[in-house]
Amino acid sequence: MTSGERAAVTTTLAPLIDISVVLPVHNEEESLEPLHAALASVLEEYGRPHEILFVDDGSRDRSFQVLAGIQSRDPHVRVVRLRRNFGQTAALAAAFRYAKGRIVIPMDADLQNDPNDIPRLVAKLEEGYDVVSGWRVDRQDRLLSRRLPSVVANWLIGRVTGIRLHDYGCSLKAYRAEIVKNIHLYGEMHRFIPALATWLGSRTTELPVNHHPRRHGRTKYGIGRTFRVLLDLITVKFLLSFSTQPLHIFGFWGAVCLLGGGAICSYLTVQRLFFHQELSRRPLLLLGVLLIFTGIQFISMGLLAEMVARTYHESQDKPIYVVRETLGFGTESSKVLTLENTGRTA
Repeated sequence: MTSGERAAVTTTLAPLIDISVVLPVHNEEESLEPLHAALASVLEEYGRPHEILFVDDGSRDRSFQVLAGIQSRDPHVRVVRLRRNFGQTAALAAAFRYAKGRIVIPMDADLQNDPNDIPRLVAKLEEGYDVVSGWRVDRQDRLLSRRLPSVVANWLIGRVTGIRLHDYGCSLKAYRAEIVKNIHLYGEMHRFIPALATWLGSRTTELPVNHHPRRHGRTKYGIGRTFRVLLDLITVKFLLSFSTQPLHIFGFWGAVCLLGGGAICSYLTVQRLFFHQELSRRPLLLLGVLLIFTGIQFISMGLLAEMVARTYHESQDKPIYVVRETLGFGTESSKVLTLENTGRTA
């Protein structure tokens, strides 16, 4: 192999981008220019190869036009535009899919996260961690509608998942790319990424970060999302504990019901055969029969869930978003776009 060929191989294998900052955008036209200016300043001064990846999640204002103008001026900026508003989780899934960096840093596009925290997050990650979660110690949000529900949710998520963090809802985090690219997101699951990353054996920590009051627009979050988060928390608990062995939970309760129903029916059988007691008016008989049938149903559900789990883990990925167009990707974007829209993989 010649020196030129070795250099070409080295160039191919080496990561061209070190840091990918990814930002879901939904109706944030007033924030985008100052946000880009702050990000560009911090990242240029930091001096590491980087990209800034915006995902326009079906904005109805001029957000995409503003992003197109930014991308035309800054070659580090790339833009993915979704066909409609799929939600923050889907927008982050798209961002993680398109990000090229060795380290992926998601953050909000509303100017509340501070770009100056990025070097600190990267430095902490490179101490040997896989996930560094931001902790908004001095959070600049309303107490009753945002901060208090967040405290309760963080406590509950920590108890259920076993991953204790002060601020699951903080978007500003740092991940190793291999972590987020192996996590499939849907629903409102983006806030549970540190917990889901435990599947991959990740080391997780948190770091206090700055937080600023919202300067433009209105928040997309409200107390009404709390119920949906609780439902997704049930899903996360199931995924963390039983996704690859669902028969363990269904089989356990099935066995409990079968044993209980069998014990009741055995007792009543003895009463009938040896003590000649009437069973037609004994509600206990109905309970025993009900428990037996419930146990059989639980075990059957567990077996079906095992088959579904195998199908899920062995099937091809199906995107939870549809891309309208991309900017700043070069020739490879059309290939990715075609594969996603047709449901095929390369």
